[in-house]
Amino acid sequence: MFHQKSVQQIHQEFLSGALSPREVASESVNRFRRFEASFHAWVSFDEPHIFSCAEQLRTQLEGGGRVLQPFDGIPIGVKDVFNTCDFPTQMGSDLWAGFTPGNDARVVSYLKNVGGIIAGKTVTAEFAVHALNHTLNPHDVSLTPGTSSSGSAVAVSLGIVPVCLGTQTGASIIRPASFCGVYGYKPSFGLLPRTGCLKTTDSLDTIGFLSSHADNLRPLFNATRVRGPNFPISNRALKDATRQTKRGGDRWRVAFFKTYTWEQATDEAKNSLLSYLRTLGSLNSVEVEEVPLPERMIAAHQVHSLIYEKSLSYYFQQEAKSVRNISPIMKDMIFKGEKISTREFHEALREQERMIEIMDSLLSEFDAGISLSTAGEAPKRGDTESDDPSLIWTLSHLPTISVPQFLSQNELPFGLQIFARKYNDYLLLNFLDFLRGIDMAKNASPPRGIDQ
Repeated sequence: MFHQKSVQQIHQEFLSGALSPREVASESVNRFRRFEASFHAWVSFDEPHIFSCAEQLRTQLEGGGRVLQPFDGIPIGVKDVFNTCDFPTQMGSDLWAGFTPGNDARVVSYLKNVGGIIAGKTVTAEFAVHALNHTLNPHDVSLTPGTSSSGSAVAVSLGIVPVCLGTQTGASIIRPASFCGVYGYKPSFGLLPRTGCLKTTDSLDTIGFLSSHADNLRPLFNATRVRGPNFPISNRALKDATRQTKRGGDRWRVAFFKTYTWEQATDEAKNSLLSYLRTLGSLNSVEVEEVPLPERMIAAHQVHSLIYEKSLSYYFQQEAKSVRNISPIMKDMIFKGEKISTREFHEALREQERMIEIMDSLLSEFDAGISLSTAGEAPKRGDTESDDPSLIWTLSHLPTISVPQFLSQNELPFGLQIFARKYNDYLLLNFLDFLRGIDMAKNASPPRGIDQ
């Protein structure tokens, strides 16, 4: 159901009587029962709560006393780094097992306010960093699902829920979306409030979504983004019709970036993207230009590491001192961060600001950019994942979307990444709508052997 229908289509069927909230709840619960023991996407899942909310909505609709809110009757997964009133928030760490914050993160509250049913908490990497967790990739259990937001990506890929909250500090939404064959959307930095969410790195942490259907992304963004005079810069940009409208009149101006990660991509991934771009560029409605990444951006991964590791060493000082174990990879990153001086950290932050300005200026001449989401299909569990462009765009604060466009010869997914100037989120969503309208942005589909 969730792969085939957007939330809006489900709502239309609620109103016509072709589908009931109870049937949507049953679909979610039944798929959880079928797949969870095999793929381990969830930390917690509340079946009675899902059915109770569905029954309440059914009664209100039948009584004529309910105007449908954007996510009424829709089960939603929440990555286990967001505070939730109804579930523990354990952040993938045994050190925080059973912790109950007693409140909802701001974005969780916003989703509840528009009718969303919080179905449960999805598995995350330890403190949303890099340690591989027990979630399995439903396309091939021998492959990585993408670590940090992997539980959210797998829950959506299996059709248990149509949307999940995720977070990205490097590539933690785009990479799992690419490896699991679903949509992943990381909005511009700062547009979704982080109150009540695990903090790892102040200048990088970004909230976003995993979804089985592209049409869910815009209402998710509208329901959860900051707005109003307290956010003057982003509010002005998002309301600026000239920024959110394509520059070329009838033509989309699209920049193609190989970036310095291109050589790490598989030949299959390179050829798939180049073939896609040839087709796209042959259209009268699109102008594609290959644009070299500015030289200063070549240090993006190094700058990111300095900021990230120093921040982890600060925010997780107490966890690092605990007599109970944290993962070797987390220990190593904290240890590296402790060796980074305050001067080096501040210089890295200044360099990030320069990189943000460079990409903002460059992309102001284009409607959208295109790159690979990942270097190709998911690697084996435990193998080092190749560098990919996602981290560069995260460091630059850009809005990005992973489109489940490509299948390898092994019939494994990997994503097309589209992005835009910072705060041009609506323009990016419009570009996605355009790609879908010309059949150049595929729908997510269930893994082989998993029926829809």
